[in-house]
Amino acid sequence: MKSLRPRLFHLVLLIFLIAADQYTKVLAVSALKDGRSIPLIKGVLEFMYIENRGAAFGIFQNGTVILSVISALAIILFCVFYRRIPADRKYRPLQIILVFLTAGAAGNLIDRIFRRSVVDFIYFSLINFPVFNVADIYVTVSVFVLIILVLFVYKEQDLDKIL
Repeated sequence: MKSLRPRLFHLVLLIFLIAADQYTKVLAVSALKDGRSIPLIKGVLEFMYIENRGAAFGIFQNGTVILSVISALAIILFCVFYRRIPADRKYRPLQIILVFLTAGAAGNLIDRIFRRSVVDFIYFSLINFPVFNVADIYVTVSVFVLIILVLFVYKEQDLDKIL
């Protein structure tokens, strides 16, 4: 029963994260689809609507089907790894990372399936960074934290239990 509680929390967190991503995209479509942008910090950060038919940085344009398959496979892989993680408290950060990765992949997969493109709307104009969305933030931050954990926190034998 004790190990069920964190997993239930992670499921609720996953649903919340996907819902939050989709909600922000609905807001972006309704407020920005007409082509206007909304500056948050002039010359630095703005909301701008883009329909991304590819992957990160615009690669694989019009690759919706293959990107959908890759996303679905990634979600399955994340779920398999999640199930393999021991229920020990020391592995909770890895479980949460997998929840965020799954939410990010699922959020963009939902877009690809129902919108035929991914809604991107956050733009760092200061450095002309590619426009992105909340699901992309989940994935990027999760990968960064995962790298930190693998390099500085977990030992090889800790990860052998999962891989």
